[in-house]
Amino acid sequence: MEFEETKRYLYSLLPERLPKRVAFEADALSYANYEFLRDGGVELVPRRGLVESLRAVKEPEELDAIRRATNLTNRAYERLAEEQFAGRTEKQLAWRMEQLLHELGADGLAFPVDVAAGPTAASPHAVPGGRVVEEGELVLVDAGAMLDGYCSDCTRTFAVGEVSDSLRETYDIVRQAQQAGLDAVRAGASGRDADAACRAVITDAGYGENFGHGLGHGLGLLVHEAPVLRPESEDILAADNVVTVEPGIYLSGVAGIRIEDLVVVADDGCEVLTSFPKELITVN
Repeated sequence: MEFEETKRYLYSLLPERLPKRVAFEADALSYANYEFLRDGGVELVPRRGLVESLRAVKEPEELDAIRRATNLTNRAYERLAEEQFAGRTEKQLAWRMEQLLHELGADGLAFPVDVAAGPTAASPHAVPGGRVVEEGELVLVDAGAMLDGYCSDCTRTFAVGEVSDSLRETYDIVRQAQQAGLDAVRAGASGRDADAACRAVITDAGYGENFGHGLGHGLGLLVHEAPVLRPESEDILAADNVVTVEPGIYLSGVAGIRIEDLVVVADDGCEVLTSFPKELITVN
């Protein structure tokens, strides 16, 4: 293996070292760097998904790393469920989850921990704030570990004390939809069809407009990779893809509910890596 010392700004050396015509990942190269290479005489041909397609099917050692990262995340959720939720802020609970992931051996976070309570969770991508968690509301926790370069991803929704029957009924709809999504994930299925199988359950229950994101996404070195499971997806699932299955229902001003598992696609279905229970767990 040979190494070469370069200038800090690598792109300053590339025009003289690259072929005169090269393909580039259109979703990865900034316009500023595109201009620099173009002005240096390089003809740039945009391509999309070439690198991601090579990473979509995982090798055995990659699957092993993802399984270990997921097992670590499962254990962190087990410990978090023993913690006091009521009276703590979303930020405090997010920090505690981050501590647990590190205590259990994570190299880092796959993404910033998301904790959203009550109406805050009505936004699928809420940011933890200073809102104090109260009795009688739902708390959505989305977290994942980074281990040996690979990610995990899990979302669970907890009940803080006694919650209303209507929230429990909505939670049950999300759980049924998530199972329909799991049942639809297999090699040869399209990302669109897997999404549709899950979305039909939520739509039939009258909450179609409250599920505003796709069913899932691939995961590996990055927490969002190919393939994708959403209505417009043209991806076809293959054995040893790793994807999330994460439907949700978001009720403005009230609550958000999401259940997310990480799975390995197989010829006859999928292997669910996430082991933390999916029944609505009540915490203090």
